[in-house]
Amino acid sequence: MISNELGIVVIGRNEGARLVNCLNSVKRQTNAEVIYVDSGSTDDSPAAAVHLGTKVVNLDISRPFSAARARNEGFAALVELNPNVRFVQFVDGDCELVPGWLEAALEFLARRNDVAVVCGRRRERHPETSIYNRLCDIEWNTPIGEATACGGDSMIRSDAFKSVGGYRSALIAGEEPELCLRLRELGWKVWRLDAEMTRHDAAITRVSQWWRRTVRSGYAYAEIARLHKNSKLRIYAQEAKRAIVWGGLLPLAIGVGTLVHPTAVLAILIYPAQICRIAMRQSGDKSNSWAYAVFIVLAKFAELQGLLKFQLRRLSGRAGPLIEYK
Repeated sequence: MISNELGIVVIGRNEGARLVNCLNSVKRQTNAEVIYVDSGSTDDSPAAAVHLGTKVVNLDISRPFSAARARNEGFAALVELNPNVRFVQFVDGDCELVPGWLEAALEFLARRNDVAVVCGRRRERHPETSIYNRLCDIEWNTPIGEATACGGDSMIRSDAFKSVGGYRSALIAGEEPELCLRLRELGWKVWRLDAEMTRHDAAITRVSQWWRRTVRSGYAYAEIARLHKNSKLRIYAQEAKRAIVWGGLLPLAIGVGTLVHPTAVLAILIYPAQICRIAMRQSGDKSNSWAYAVFIVLAKFAELQGLLKFQLRRLSGRAGPLIEYK
């Protein structure tokens, strides 16, 4: 069913050719209304979208940008154009929609009235380009079936989206799991299908990009864990604790212990031991297990930086700007 009950919201910022590929992948598959929301691009992204016949919403630059805000404003524009829209597919502008996904998602939602949002398999378009792209491809491969969260690419029921007031526009990261938490608190389910959904282009070729992206994750852990600290479905609390322990408390303890007795420095071996433990527990393709394990451990230091960044911004009362890695 590809009808006027479906709408598409694409968001982006300086995606260039990736955006053109994204919009073309959507328009090849559906005649549904497509809204592109631009977050202050300095390239020709808005013009390229217009050239492809897409309705463009340019976000007011006087307010902080976020993916959450962009999706909310895209949803509002879509409903204004088509009040009858029942399902909305969100797509990030650096992704391409895989043929057959829209039909699979719509068919599943038609059968399962208890499911608010459905997602499928997001794959990296160029995992061979860098270890960081391969890490993203592993990250996207979440379990099939009922889930706790979706990613930026997903299809959601309009009435469910409205029932929770959409995304929290102020969040600069982690807005999708946070939305899913509020949906689940109302009794809705989140589901991941065993189906190809989108091709993503992370375009991460430098360790500095990976580091900033991981700092952003730590920022989200701190903000969302604090936001939902009283929820029965609390999320990100454990992730935040692990970052504090592995990225902060253990190095501090080793440093202090070394001052007391030089042999305490041997405690640093807990890190390679943790890398070995993670690598040995990896299932499936073993070729990337060791690299994955190394970066999982290194990530705790970047995540801790993100946690501290959030706390400093909270104490200062300043709104947090985007943490961009591209």
